[in-house]
Amino acid sequence: MAETLQQQTQTPRPSELDDGDAPAIRTQGLSKRYGRTLALDDLDLTVARGEVYGYLGPNGSGKTTTIRLLLGLHRPSAGRAELFGLDGWRDPVSAHRDVAYVAGEPFLWPALTSDETFAYLANLRGGADVAYRGTLVERFQLDTGKRVRALSKGNRQKIQLVAAFASRAELLILDEPTSGLDPLMEVAFRETVSEAKRRGQTVFLSSHILSEVEALCDRVGILRAGRLVDEGTLEELRHLSAQTIEVTFDGPAPQLDGLPGVQVASAGANALRLEVSGSVGPVIAALARHPVLALTSREPSLEEIFLHHYDSSDGRVGD
Repeated sequence: MAETLQQQTQTPRPSELDDGDAPAIRTQGLSKRYGRTLALDDLDLTVARGEVYGYLGPNGSGKTTTIRLLLGLHRPSAGRAELFGLDGWRDPVSAHRDVAYVAGEPFLWPALTSDETFAYLANLRGGADVAYRGTLVERFQLDTGKRVRALSKGNRQKIQLVAAFASRAELLILDEPTSGLDPLMEVAFRETVSEAKRRGQTVFLSSHILSEVEALCDRVGILRAGRLVDEGTLEELRHLSAQTIEVTFDGPAPQLDGLPGVQVASAGANALRLEVSGSVGPVIAALARHPVLALTSREPSLEEIFLHHYDSSDGRVGD
């Protein structure tokens, strides 16, 4: 086994068929039906090389379907999915040569140890960065001598993560990658993604942990009922949502109803909470006529932006 590991020091070379100008991921009109169910509807998506892209949506929104189409596991009903300019269904070997995948549910070989699993996966790829893999094993506090069948879900997830990042693949497709990890290991994961970004690797991160996406991602796409309903940097998405202003007055809170683009709610006997869509100028002008003791303003969080696109009563696609 030691000799096998020594042979894995070479990082896999990029595919010679790789179009150097093509984005890491590009889908055009990508759709998928399962019988009468439309799981993905006309998805146009572009992820640039070196970008960390967050892909958000609840269960059933089409996130995993998208990943299966990118990986060539399912055939598109319409459209196409490209990785580095190569069609993931028509040319799967070349398209996925520089891709590493981490599933939300780890299915590994129960009789193998972690070390044996790493060796097997590295041999399949044609190499791995053994030194960096050792660093990751220590970072994720993984006991590599135990057989997979004896490991918890969190530790099996660590095996996937270590193997994927140690591959030095140009594109990392991560589907709920921190599922089963404790908070300390989530910190280790964020550190590892940041390292990958500094090396110029592309990360496609499907996650329901909004704080994770907010901390790591350059851009975010929000999927709802199989359709991409919003996309952009966090700064761009925040401009589309209301700004929250909380005001405390020296005395009873005044009536501020009727301001354009402003929703007013009580925040206590002497305080108001204002949700402002658009310019804050009318709010500032109105507040100047009253004795204000304190004022705080904050931009919406990613969670608030995300929830803005969902109606829990029916899940229909929004405007």
